[in-house]
Amino acid sequence: MSSDRPFLHRPRLALALDTDDLVEAVDLATALSPWFGVAKVGLELFAASGPEGVAALRDRGLDVFVDLKLHDIPTTVHKAARVLGAVGARYVTLHGQGGAAMVRAGVEGLLAGADGAGLEPPMALAVTVLTSDNEAPPHIVPQRVRIAVEAGCGGLICAAADLEAARQFGPDLVRVVPGIRAAGGDRHDQPRAVTPAEALELGADMLVVGRAVTAAADPLAAAEALLGDLRTAAAAG
Repeated sequence: MSSDRPFLHRPRLALALDTDDLVEAVDLATALSPWFGVAKVGLELFAASGPEGVAALRDRGLDVFVDLKLHDIPTTVHKAARVLGAVGARYVTLHGQGGAAMVRAGVEGLLAGADGAGLEPPMALAVTVLTSDNEAPPHIVPQRVRIAVEAGCGGLICAAADLEAARQFGPDLVRVVPGIRAAGGDRHDQPRAVTPAEALELGADMLVVGRAVTAAADPLAAAEALLGDLRTAAAAG
């Protein structure tokens, strides 16, 4: 970062570590930690490293966001979420498509796992519609936001275009928006991507940034280019 001033948005930014190499992931998360306070472990990295990956990132002082989009029968989701809570995940995703009973089982398992390990309560995030899905019917997001509320989730995952519905049907939920890109940047397989400033202006509470930074030849410079305006805005405010 080009300033010594603490980056106020850091706790609201999650870095998506889309790799199967734990050493690479930890090195990247550490290098970018001045910008990102949260490290997101998805299917690829968790399949390669499992709970060890969560522990390694926590040891670097990062909150760990385990994004597995759990979706199975309630008993299985409860048990899997309990393991994730016990190993120190700060955020865990559960797919809203599974229904209220399944999501509630995941919430309860996650909290029970953390409590048994003497850790602070983590947050379950209900997935509404993937940012790669540009064809979901309009009733799906409100329906899944209601499921998140009914099941006791602390937040949800939604595209920026769905933030208004999220606010209307789940006003107390933390709203997490993935698919963040630079203006005019490559949207890859996420047609509903937006810039960081756009997402925050629309009401996002947390942003997930991946390839826009991690796939760059110089990730630090890419983070500066993508997020520098947020620092300027915070300083001006």
